[in-house]
Amino acid sequence: MPLQPLERLEKRLQYRFQQPNLLRQAMTHRSSGHLNNERLEFLGDSILGFVVSDLLYHHYPEVTEGDLSRLRARLVRGESLAEIARELDFGDALLLGQGEMKSGGHRRDSILADSVEAVIGAIYLDGGFKSCEQWLQQLMKPRMEALPPVAQLKDPKTRLQEWLQARKQPVPHYEVERIEGEGHLQSFTVSCSINEPKMVVQGQGRSRRKAEQEAAMRAIEKLESAKLESKK
Repeated sequence: MPLQPLERLEKRLQYRFQQPNLLRQAMTHRSSGHLNNERLEFLGDSILGFVVSDLLYHHYPEVTEGDLSRLRARLVRGESLAEIARELDFGDALLLGQGEMKSGGHRRDSILADSVEAVIGAIYLDGGFKSCEQWLQQLMKPRMEALPPVAQLKDPKTRLQEWLQARKQPVPHYEVERIEGEGHLQSFTVSCSINEPKMVVQGQGRSRRKAEQEAAMRAIEKLESAKLESKK
């Protein structure tokens, strides 16, 4: 007899629930009923933050509080949790209302990420903190070890500003060059000007912030390229 979706998920999780109803609740979106995963998600979010913080604290003994926060944010952000959900094929076991099902809710990042947090809460209630911690450590350690260098986790604007300040140079100047399109289809073009070395680069994005980040990234790339050239 073929396994049901929740049984298949349990197998992929490599955790055996003593209270299977907790897994069912963790996979039940609010569109599907009153007994949904929102409370479990609240619980799981706190446990995830603590366990990941503990892992990072011991894995990076020399890293500052600010950089530890950036590392944690990369691991627990919605996109990362949705990626975990896809790897474990959560979409197969999600219990959604008709509307969410028709609109592709089983593929939506926010729903997938919330369900991962809910499963963490369910495992905690089912087996206690130690079992939940061990399960989470197994899940998160490979992802923690695959993180990029700490410096690369800073957003491009911060990295560029710190690069310039370390050389006692003025901060870059950003200016919106043009805005095209309407509403949510708007496209921003922003210039980033640097005094030393003298350069102006442009970035584009769906928001001013994204365009500024793109411009800063291009400035960093040019500065790094110039640095390499000077060493030849």
